[in-house]
Amino acid sequence: MSERQQGQQGQQGQQEPGPAAQPRVVIVGAGMAGVQTAVALREKGFGGPVTVLGAEPHPPYDRPPLSKAVLLGKAESSAFDIDFAALSVRLRLGLDVTGLRSGARELDTARGPVPYDVLVIATGAEPVNLPGTESLPGVHLLRTLDDAERLRPVLGRRQRVVVVGAGWIGAEFTTAAREAGCAVTVVEAADRPLAGVLPAEVAAPLTGWYAESGAELLTDAPVAGVEPGAVILADGRRLDADAVVVGIGARPATGWLAGSGIELGPDGAIVADERLRTSLPEVYAVGDCASFPSARYGERLLVHHWDNALQGPRTVAAQVVGETDEVYDPVPYFWSEQFGRFVQYAGHHEAGDTLVWRGDPAESAWSVVWLRDGTPTALLAVGRPRDLAQGRKLIEAGARLDPARTADPSLPLRKAAL
Repeated sequence: MSERQQGQQGQQGQQEPGPAAQPRVVIVGAGMAGVQTAVALREKGFGGPVTVLGAEPHPPYDRPPLSKAVLLGKAESSAFDIDFAALSVRLRLGLDVTGLRSGARELDTARGPVPYDVLVIATGAEPVNLPGTESLPGVHLLRTLDDAERLRPVLGRRQRVVVVGAGWIGAEFTTAAREAGCAVTVVEAADRPLAGVLPAEVAAPLTGWYAESGAELLTDAPVAGVEPGAVILADGRRLDADAVVVGIGARPATGWLAGSGIELGPDGAIVADERLRTSLPEVYAVGDCASFPSARYGERLLVHHWDNALQGPRTVAAQVVGETDEVYDPVPYFWSEQFGRFVQYAGHHEAGDTLVWRGDPAESAWSVVWLRDGTPTALLAVGRPRDLAQGRKLIEAGARLDPARTADPSLPLRKAAL
């Protein structure tokens, strides 16, 4: 659908602002965070013009299905079931925003400036590429619908695939590729999967999941280079590959803000406050592109997960309509479906937190709780959704738990509360 058609679709019932009109809200980013901000504004009764700018030409869509349903051809797309015209939200798609001039309250685009009164930045994150492979044929990332469409034939032909990175995306793609019948080798520079996320004793059971699926996992295996048909490891090993999928992390998509005056952290994230306001007036940031201070955890958090993009927009919408008491301090949450298991995580743990196991990690269902002075900070659940649901509530409440009862998997976790 063209920008003109999208504009016509979203302008139904929309009026130009008059002397007493509400401010024009422009949202940069048409992913979950941007779309949900538009929806939340309307739910809170905001009646002013709302425009969503998206870099991709596709109607806004959800990303989690890309790593399995779209890859395996079980879904053609994952478009949001939202009637933007009925909401009087204008979509401008296929439009890259290249700069922000806060003094003029304008965004720079290839099709001319876009003025705003209130700006919401929801540009998300962009995948980190393997150095030197940016233009190599056969090397893939998995972040967008177009990425998934390019990878689908690889799975359809059951090709030999090397996955670089044993993180969440690497595991989910490996799951789909093995289901499709591909031969998969996963190479990880660290000594275990999810090395930057989970401690060694928690990550250890995950290592066996790769072998169970028929994939080969190579740890302590940094990549030296990629050449046509092969991946070369630092120790000289050569791995045959018809395709290479890179999943080595993501960084906030904020490069276009250079020179704008907006404060960025050392990780490239927009530095937002507890109400998701940026350093510029009437400019908010939400989702993967922004960090926020957490009073709950006593530090600034940068959360690259779906639930953050769903929850944050409600705080932004509250600020725009004048409900300024609302503060954003969630218990972070995400899930991953991999190797026939449903993995969920809630909270934020530190290396010094006490680890309490619930169940045997050799079994199909188990969980882990992190405690700090008896108070839960985080929980990882494998096939135990009730643990996750109860644990998340306990973290939110700041409850204290009895460690012995916490470790008893036969007891509901809520029964461990003191």
